[in-house]
Amino acid sequence: MLRSLFRSISAAASPAKSSLTATAIASSNSQLTSSRTFATKKSKAPASKGNNKKGAQPNKSKGDAKSKFKQEEIAAASSVDDAAHDLISDERNRRRLLEEDERNNRSLDVGPNGRPLFTSVDSLSELNRKDACTYMKFSRKKLEEVLPERLPVGMVKEFDESMRDALLVRHSFLDLRDNFRRIVDPPSQSSNSKGLSAQKQIVLDGPVSCGKSIALAMLVHWARDQGWLVFYVPEGRSWTHGGLFYKNPLTGLWDTPDFLKYNESCLMKLPCQIADPIPLGEGAGVGRMKDADSMAMPEGSTLYDLIQTGITKHICFCWSVRLRQELSLVKDIPVLIAIDQYNSWFTFTEFEEPMTVRSCRPIHAREVATVNAFRSMMHDNMMVGAFSHSTAVGKLRQDLPDVPTNARVMFPRYSLDEAAVVSHYYLRQRLIRREAFSEEAWKKLYYLANGNGSEMRWLLPFMR
Repeated sequence: MLRSLFRSISAAASPAKSSLTATAIASSNSQLTSSRTFATKKSKAPASKGNNKKGAQPNKSKGDAKSKFKQEEIAAASSVDDAAHDLISDERNRRRLLEEDERNNRSLDVGPNGRPLFTSVDSLSELNRKDACTYMKFSRKKLEEVLPERLPVGMVKEFDESMRDALLVRHSFLDLRDNFRRIVDPPSQSSNSKGLSAQKQIVLDGPVSCGKSIALAMLVHWARDQGWLVFYVPEGRSWTHGGLFYKNPLTGLWDTPDFLKYNESCLMKLPCQIADPIPLGEGAGVGRMKDADSMAMPEGSTLYDLIQTGITKHICFCWSVRLRQELSLVKDIPVLIAIDQYNSWFTFTEFEEPMTVRSCRPIHAREVATVNAFRSMMHDNMMVGAFSHSTAVGKLRQDLPDVPTNARVMFPRYSLDEAAVVSHYYLRQRLIRREAFSEEAWKKLYYLANGNGSEMRWLLPFMR
């Protein structure tokens, strides 16, 4: 019950940029509500018909009530402005203090039991088990270069609210990375692998805010650093919600145009291996190509040429389906397919097909051409999908179509050891008052949040 109360308070404070902002704005809103509650009009007294002079008195009282109401509204609005100004000042002051700490007081970089709070490693490939439960520093500019598609929302919120571009190194991420490392380089067995066989297809499942999207993005980061060709879709739901869609009469599937970003240097080196013509559908807003049901790629074309042709001819969905077929034939470099919000591909889309004048048929995700091409894991390619329970897809059955039965892996929330490091990190970033910090206090909040990272980040500043 207490946890649900905190969640409702959290939902009310979600538009704020930080927990400090949420607290002050909530306080201001309560003052504003109180002002409006007590600034009620007085009821108009009945005026006697035979006394016109005295009848002017109620009008005067009405004017006074209006004036008082306006004054209280102005005062309430002023208090909100003052609170917002104080919040901006607090954030600026906190950022200034953090900059001073970084320059002059590095002794604060201490975690539980005197361990270093940050790892000295600057590459995801060099991380080992000794670096677990420490924070790794990143450059947001470099992250956006490696992940041009989009940074996960949870990662951006963590960076913004902690005022530092750093992420916790977790055992669960190291397990995921080492799994795919063993596939490409079998001799490089992890010291903690214990002889476990590597899986080429993995579905990351787990409770809300346990870090699935961040772990997937970090896996993509690591794979691209290794020179792999990674097909990364950070928003799988966008393939089934929004945009234009057409029914291809040749395939019976629905085409949704989409623009995808890749590593151009890798694609330029990989030749197209399928000589069959590409079946064409309708382009986004341009209709079907005249006198052409298919198009063949010129001899010597690369995968980069294939993508550019799809973009210039406005038939992105056609080349994306062909691209999936070409990726399965690439042997020169490792290929990884990474899909976030993967569970959106097992339910109905927001698209509908008119059946009669008054009825429409909902279109399932498997009927969308691009989803149909990339959803299946029944192949020999490396592929990882992450469920997103914030997209309101609903609970899916354990055995999913076109997914191996042993592919689903439960991704955990923070352990007690990880929560200890997280609490010390937020203390270091001045999200927690140092005089209020204690082991008993952060453990209470850890159990209250049930290891939910987002809830812990929101609750810890309330430590008193």
